Amino acid sequence: MTATAAPETVPAPETVPARAAALAGSLPEAAVLAVLRTALQEDAPYGDITSQALIPSRARATAVLNARVPGVFSGGEVFAAAMKLTDPDAVVELLVNDGEAFAAGTALARVTGNARAVLLAERVALNLVQRMSAIATRTAGFVALVEGTRARITDTRKTTPGLRVLERYAVRCGGGANHRFSLSDAVLAKDNHLAVLTGGDPAKLTAVLRQAKAQLGHTTHFEVEVDTMEQIEPVLAAGVDTIMLDNFSLADLAAGVRLVGGRARVEASGNVNLGTVADIAATGVDVISIGGLTHSVTALDLGLDIELAP
Repeated sequence: MTATAAPETVPAPETVPARAAALAGSLPEAAVLAVLRTALQEDAPYGDITSQALIPSRARATAVLNARVPGVFSGGEVFAAAMKLTDPDAVVELLVNDGEAFAAGTALARVTGNARAVLLAERVALNLVQRMSAIATRTAGFVALVEGTRARITDTRKTTPGLRVLERYAVRCGGGANHRFSLSDAVLAKDNHLAVLTGGDPAKLTAVLRQAKAQLGHTTHFEVEVDTMEQIEPVLAAGVDTIMLDNFSLADLAAGVRLVGGRARVEASGNVNLGTVADIAATGVDVISIGGLTHSVTALDLGLDIELAP
């Protein structure tokens, strides 16, 4: 009923109210239900034969979602929806807000309902809330390290297939921001795109990017990734909105920010971890994108415990 992860840095309590207000209503109910229905179909395609054999059909139970380690909560609505999906009459009390830091031993939520239904929803609810809270906790650690700089911490498309809407929400719970949600939302020309476009000839870079931009609507954001200083001026000459400096050294990041000189937003990507992010932010970049916020987190250690009558 639990999964283990090392505790990570959590944000200061005073950041919670504003974050909770911004998060309210931002997780689409339809998307949550779609994920839950798929997960429950996978976990119990023909019902929970263990509970059906052991638990009386009319038995009721109260269970508490408890934190084994400190962290930042994310997924309260998901937990509640999972319980309601298996028992529409279940009563769910969320004791901690999404985006709120908690200590080990904190009761995060409580559910009372049909015992079979609670046990049926348990694993799916835990899997999702443990992962979402792990992402929120990791994001909060990065956000804390860049405080006082202009840098915004963002995620990437390196998410679990089918869970992007939940994982992106969890990043926001940790105080981070979201990059483009999908390939349909914005243009991001990366090294492979540029190689195909230019045939390896850097002299063609400005012209091919201008031609591409001319096809876009005026509201479409246009970003280009570069991996050398020499590419910066030709890319800027095409009038892009954001330039991504990929795997640049700290010295080159700082030089790149000076070269761009406010003509575009500057994003740093590559080799970003808790040990490097503060120095990267200090170079003056506007955005730091981190795939590790979502692609390699370990589920936070939360457990669902049956609350026995005294």
